[in-house]
Amino acid sequence: MPLLVVPTPVGNLEDMTLRGLRALREADVIACEDTRRTLKLLNHFGVRKPLISCHRHNERARIDDLMSRLELGENVALVSDAGTPGISDPGVEVIRAAIDRGLPVDVLPGPNALLPALLLSGLACGRFFFAGFIDGGDSERREILAGLSKIPAALVFYVAPHGLPGQLDLFASALGDRDAALAREISKVHQEVIRGTLGGIALMSREREIRGELVLVVAGSDDEGEDSPGEAETAKWLALARGMQELGIFDREIANMLSASYGIPRNTIKTALLKFKTETGGSG
Repeated sequence: MPLLVVPTPVGNLEDMTLRGLRALREADVIACEDTRRTLKLLNHFGVRKPLISCHRHNERARIDDLMSRLELGENVALVSDAGTPGISDPGVEVIRAAIDRGLPVDVLPGPNALLPALLLSGLACGRFFFAGFIDGGDSERREILAGLSKIPAALVFYVAPHGLPGQLDLFASALGDRDAALAREISKVHQEVIRGTLGGIALMSREREIRGELVLVVAGSDDEGEDSPGEAETAKWLALARGMQELGIFDREIANMLSASYGIPRNTIKTALLKFKTETGGSG
């Protein structure tokens, strides 16, 4: 029997597929990231099966046992706490071990946070690059982002809510203040999508606490060696904003007018105006 990789809901339990539910019911054993989380899911659907913990700290230690079960013909299902195992979740080592031993593997389609967030962003997504979590210190993450900055496709990241403003500042610094969308709590009661630019979303994250599971989608590069259309448009409204500010027009009015004309979040414009004042030593 194949190792069955079974996606589980990232939020709403109704997202569980009929095929995935059947796989869990027919499994002899279920390898799961957190037995407590998986038990709640199984109890909801009235499924009773033996569970084996298989998380990032013990995944390799579980391989021999799981492979032995597969070789004996047992049905082994692999799940994570939410979404598809192996996609920024444990499971890759088990899948690779089964393939290396010539054992069959089947991956069921099902719930994930990646694709809903990508489509909800409203950004061009005919091509996209999934980067997952960017780990390491600031310099290491900046280097990774620099390597991604020229990719002409939407970039998708998983980000943690802790220290979110600083993370978004780093993204904006490394990638430029591109259009972006921050999706939170996909398929849950408090699902929300915050659209704007990286700088604007960073500013918003300072004004209010943003919690939950987060997916950040950033517009891909359109750099062709000179100012791209997006960069030219940005330069145009920045110049207008500076000129209007020098004429003594209130920041609030500038933000309202440019937001209506260019579709730019007001907070992004206000951030630029504040930066102008800082540079010129103005008091506003």
